[in-house]
Amino acid sequence: MTTQVLAAGQRPRKRTVKSPFGWIVWAAVIFFFINLFAVVAAVVVNSFGTQWFDTWLPSGWTLNYYATAWQSYQLSNILVVTVQVALTVVVVSLVIGAPAAYVLARRNFPGKKLLMLCFLLPIMVPPITYGIPLATLLYQLHLGGTLAGVLIANIVPAIPFVILVLTPFIEQIDPNIESAARMCGARTWQVLLRILMPLIIPGLLAAALLVLVQTVALFEMTFLVSGPGSQTLVVALYYAVFASGIRPAQAISAMAVIYMLTTLVVLVIALRYVSPTQMVAQVREPSEH
Repeated sequence: MTTQVLAAGQRPRKRTVKSPFGWIVWAAVIFFFINLFAVVAAVVVNSFGTQWFDTWLPSGWTLNYYATAWQSYQLSNILVVTVQVALTVVVVSLVIGAPAAYVLARRNFPGKKLLMLCFLLPIMVPPITYGIPLATLLYQLHLGGTLAGVLIANIVPAIPFVILVLTPFIEQIDPNIESAARMCGARTWQVLLRILMPLIIPGLLAAALLVLVQTVALFEMTFLVSGPGSQTLVVALYYAVFASGIRPAQAISAMAVIYMLTTLVVLVIALRYVSPTQMVAQVREPSEH
């Protein structure tokens, strides 16, 4: 029987047993992305194909269905409405949400936690639960089916989202910076515009882009109050799929591709200019000094 003598200062190596749980998680993630890619690829290929029945690829390729979708569904008007709704919701939600976030970050008052809970409800609760009563109220006020009604329906969940995003950014800024500016003779509007505003620009940018993505993809609230001239792209896509009549499936797929590209452009812009780690670092750097 032989014995092994370890050198001085050398520890015996422990055998690490790899858990199969990690491989299962990776397999599930890969399976999910494969299915997601297959679904998206099927829609994209179908939008360019002439006929596609029992073969792996269509028998021919064409761009005519994109022109058909653009003319038949009046996508130019729908895209204009989508841009108008998205930009207006972003501006209004920032104008209302930024001051509210500042008050919540700087002031303590009775019922503050309850108020924060109320701001969480439109985000945590499914939109359809409060969307139906809101849509009923808007139709009673003769705002249903109008662009104003669509704007109100999208602003309701956007403002709490802006408040919840901006409040942590303002809380991370040292209040002594504002106090020092006031001691030097700065007025309230000067403190807000010249001191506080440059520090919370990352938070404003993050809130604006996230609200933009949410508004473009919000279906329930827009569907309940939109009309023929106030439909966004996601609602128009729903009506195109389930509307009566003979419509080529390739044209609907082309419309879906246009919607995917629109959403993808917004997401790419958001990921290009908004990084959570960079935003936190930019907010902390001034407060550390």
